[in-house]
Amino acid sequence: MSLGINSIEELLGDEASYLLQHECETISKDRLAKPAGTYADDVWYHSDRKNRVLINLQRIIDSGRLAGTGYVSILPVDQGIEHSAGASFAKNPDYFDPEHIVNLAMEAGCNAVASTFGALASVSRKYAHKIPFVVKINHNELMTYPNSYDQIMFGTIDKAFEMGAAAVGATIYFGSEESNRQIVEVSQAFEYAHELGMATILWCYTRNSAFKVDGVDYHSSADLTGQANHLGVTLGADIIKQKQPSNNGGYKALNSGDSSYGKLDERIYTELASDHPIDLTRYQVANCFMGRAGLINSGGASGSNDFADAVKTAVINKRAGGMGLISGRKAFQRPIKEGVKLLNMIQDVYLNDDITLA
Repeated sequence: MSLGINSIEELLGDEASYLLQHECETISKDRLAKPAGTYADDVWYHSDRKNRVLINLQRIIDSGRLAGTGYVSILPVDQGIEHSAGASFAKNPDYFDPEHIVNLAMEAGCNAVASTFGALASVSRKYAHKIPFVVKINHNELMTYPNSYDQIMFGTIDKAFEMGAAAVGATIYFGSEESNRQIVEVSQAFEYAHELGMATILWCYTRNSAFKVDGVDYHSSADLTGQANHLGVTLGADIIKQKQPSNNGGYKALNSGDSSYGKLDERIYTELASDHPIDLTRYQVANCFMGRAGLINSGGASGSNDFADAVKTAVINKRAGGMGLISGRKAFQRPIKEGVKLLNMIQDVYLNDDITLA
């Protein structure tokens, strides 16, 4: 049974009217390229993307419970490398077996499943034609001591193509010492993926210890993540994955005192965004070329209120003009029936016509 607006309001609690009734007075929704079932024709068709890229993008849009809406729900499970397999799968050891990852995505009606070369290769002949694969091509492995926090390539674009992938995904740690190399590697990989007809999804994360100022963490500030998004679209990403903003003012904090970082304009904070989470996320969408690249927000770590948190994140993303959610740990670190329920609740937000662009 799908969630109705009353159930969504109940899950949002005291924030229901704050999130559902908000009207964005910063960047107007009329300026955005909006998610729709015809998104490939309306937006991507006018780009330089080849026919096979458009086919794969349309295949992703037309899959799962959200088929035809222009919104996407993707299950990402690369934590076996990024966070270590034991720490990630101890809560549910079935997911050491990649087939359970794919089955969860299919049973939940996701548009696609994103995972590692090894995980998807192990079941590709059985499932690549049944659900779109997003092959993650680089990772931050945690075996190096001390941890280096670098994204390194784990396979080739040719291998992803041979597996039948509809898209490839990659991460760049914008702001890190290694970011220049990562930008070059990923941009070249994405260009080749497009030549072979695969779509591209970029995890646009920020990473630098200097982004924590006076006890405040600005790694997910709207201004810094917005610029990361802008860089990601520029180097060829069709879809941007980004953490939802938790604050703003990263550039201002980094330019306090004698320090100088990047460029800023006060209108970023006074005209292009407010403190409202929908406006902060709208600024992220604006940096994705006003929605010409779809913004999918991550679901975040599993916690004590996962179902309510997932619905809230989806409401903010949808009303801001985003394309959907890519939620992993909240779903796979629990029994499969609960994981399916959580993913379906996210999807129900995008299927609900009462929840509109702010």
